[in-house]
Amino acid sequence: MKKSNLQLSILKQRIWILGLLLPVLFLLGLGSGWFIWGRNAPAVAKPQAVRRYEVPVGNAPATGPENAPITIVEFSDYQCPYCVRWHEQVYGRIMEEYKDKVRFVYRDFPLVSIHPDAQPAAEAAHCAGEQNAYWPFHEALFSNKYGLGAQAYQQYATELGLDLNAFNTCITERRFQSQVEGDIEFAYSVDVRSTPTFFVNGLMIVGAQPYEEFKRQIDAELAGAAK
Repeated sequence: MKKSNLQLSILKQRIWILGLLLPVLFLLGLGSGWFIWGRNAPAVAKPQAVRRYEVPVGNAPATGPENAPITIVEFSDYQCPYCVRWHEQVYGRIMEEYKDKVRFVYRDFPLVSIHPDAQPAAEAAHCAGEQNAYWPFHEALFSNKYGLGAQAYQQYATELGLDLNAFNTCITERRFQSQVEGDIEFAYSVDVRSTPTFFVNGLMIVGAQPYEEFKRQIDAELAGAAK
């Protein structure tokens, strides 16, 4: 009988001790769980700030009001089919819808490794620009009426009434080679890697995006709420 009472007493003591230890063990479990799992849990991603690039106009060809609230800079290639498509489908619509609000700047980014006619075309456009015909020649190149190449440039220049001797001398001397190559170098410095690439008040848009994408960005800029 005494032995049974002793065993019962020991059991009660163990239960009492276990009751005291349970809360401590629970807290230790929580702490170790946080240490193992919580410490390595991915942090909540912070919203990324919109990057606005510094893309000066410099002496690049530009059209539209100088004091326009929106400046669109395009880096493009006359032999790029996506550039041609964007010019045909989007450019004119933007300039018509936002004619008092957009200044459009064209900078050269000929992809010389795959478009051998792109840089000569860019240089020819600048040569036409010496006779105040950059934009008509630019339109002619994108029209692809005669394609690209030396003979095509002669035909475009003739139709535009340019002085062919002056035009051809400019092309032969490669008078604008350094300007075109300077555009290429600068484009790389602002993360341009393909054509067409645009900067709307410094905000990058890559590819021949539809009119609606440009409208969204332009309207946001005009409202002072660019996203």
